Amino acid sequence: MCRNIRPLNNFEPPATSDEVVAAALQYVRKVGGATKPSAANQAAYDRAVAEIAHATQHLLDSLVTTAPPKDRDVEAEKARARARLRYGS
Repeated sequence: MCRNIRPLNNFEPPATSDEVVAAALQYVRKVGGATKPSAANQAAYDRAVAEIAHATQHLLDSLVTTAPPKDRDVEAEKARARARLRYGS
């Protein structure tokens, strides 16, 4: 999985549409093999991002969990701690 795509499920407040689109964009860039598609491929990239964001939002809306919602700040600090261990301070 692309390291830039973050889990979006079970957060309070729920993931925003901007976060869903950002995750879709990262996925399309990874699969498409380019961060900046050529002009000839831009429409295909844009369409793929919109479709994947739509499917992702449906998935997030359908998921059910009994776990308590995660706190974004706590999760971000955990990620920073993992990064410090991995890359040093």
